[in-house]
Amino acid sequence: MAGFDALTLARMQFAFTISFHIIFPVFSIGLASYLAVLNGLWLWTKNPVYQDLFNYWKKIFAIAFGMGVVSGIVMSYQFGTNWSVFSDKVGPVIGPLMGYEVLSAFFLEAGFLGVMLFGLSRVGPKLHMFATAMVAAGTFMSAFWIVAVNSWMQTPQGYGTNAAGQYIVKSWVEVIFSPSFPYRLVHMTLAAYLTTAFVVGGVGAFHLLRNNANAAARVMFSMAMWMAVIVAPLQILAGDAHGVNTLEYQPAKIAAMEGDYETSSGTPLILFGLPNSQTGKMDYEVSIPHLGAMILTHDWNGSVKGLNSFPAADRPPVAVVFWSFRIMVAIGMAMLGLGLWSLWLRFKSGLYTASWMQRFAVLMGPSGFVAVLAGWITTEVGRQPFTVYGLMRTVDSVSPIAAAGVGASLIAFIVVYFTLFGAGLFYILRLMNTAPQRDETDLDQGAPIRAGGIMPAPNLISADGQILPSRRFS
Repeated sequence: MAGFDALTLARMQFAFTISFHIIFPVFSIGLASYLAVLNGLWLWTKNPVYQDLFNYWKKIFAIAFGMGVVSGIVMSYQFGTNWSVFSDKVGPVIGPLMGYEVLSAFFLEAGFLGVMLFGLSRVGPKLHMFATAMVAAGTFMSAFWIVAVNSWMQTPQGYGTNAAGQYIVKSWVEVIFSPSFPYRLVHMTLAAYLTTAFVVGGVGAFHLLRNNANAAARVMFSMAMWMAVIVAPLQILAGDAHGVNTLEYQPAKIAAMEGDYETSSGTPLILFGLPNSQTGKMDYEVSIPHLGAMILTHDWNGSVKGLNSFPAADRPPVAVVFWSFRIMVAIGMAMLGLGLWSLWLRFKSGLYTASWMQRFAVLMGPSGFVAVLAGWITTEVGRQPFTVYGLMRTVDSVSPIAAAGVGASLIAFIVVYFTLFGAGLFYILRLMNTAPQRDETDLDQGAPIRAGGIMPAPNLISADGQILPSRRFS
């Protein structure tokens, strides 16, 4: 790590650990809600396919939830080790919010998790359904508090300062419900649902390619494609509203996202180009006149403030923000395209036999994680050079520590994370590689767990060769 100062290494460490961490809560939020839906559909329809899918996905949820908890613990320690000045200055504001997340959300998840995983035969279907719903509610509440923390750092309000120079709370309502909070919460929640839908859809498509008569694979694939059709357009609308809000409160970030260096009437939408911050212009620009203004200001001749209008010290790294934003948008468009393709095939009664569409769905399986990481990079790098936008700079937030210490811990994190989480990911993929079975074995029946799933593995189809019908989402 020679050649890097402590600030750069601390930023690299935080980016590395949170990139690993964020994918697990996002998956857990969506998967917990999916499990609640499956459980509810089973109680409503008595169709055992839904119970089979519930038992199939809750094993994967248990592993993802555990990996999210472990990776999340590391995040809190970094505030004290690498970002102690930041923690001291803003601790009175964000400390209680993070405490509320543990007390209200994590305790709710952890308290009912055991009942959801192992309690069906012990507490009965209705109480088990309640426990599953509480786990889903807990994951959403966790997102609520974490997004509240991040939103305050992006658009701070409701604060004051004390004699020690710390930021203190004047209004909890204003701190929690900061100007960007509603948009971020909706955008993040929909992202979690889309991410999970495409994982479920990818797994379902994978098993349909192997055996398109698998009733459980048909149901999970159908449900996932309905989510893509419904949620992808909502996410685009939510993203548009979020962009308009960001233009109002973080105009430099929007200028970097759009690649706009100059302020002009009828701002174009730049599709591609190479940002050149030395010359203050976009090289090899491919753009559509007026469309950028129409999207952001809803005015054909509107103008967006360009980067050259901001002091050089207050501009975010343009190239990173510009390209990460386009990756996120491109994946969102691909998600919408797959959803519309599936809708067309559904009306043509070819959803379960269209192998090319199913191959594309398998390819799109991890796309939600990539989009979430790209969105996170856009949001966090676009906030630079501030940790608390407009109030506290990143360079003034780092701990007074030596670069060698941060570098050593970064190397240790890289080795440990790739080893442990690589093993966890391998195990999840092995579970996904096993097709959902008829009478999927429940965790509370004492069956041994192996890398290929829960033993024993019953046949996919009944003895008389009949496919179990699906009453919903088929």
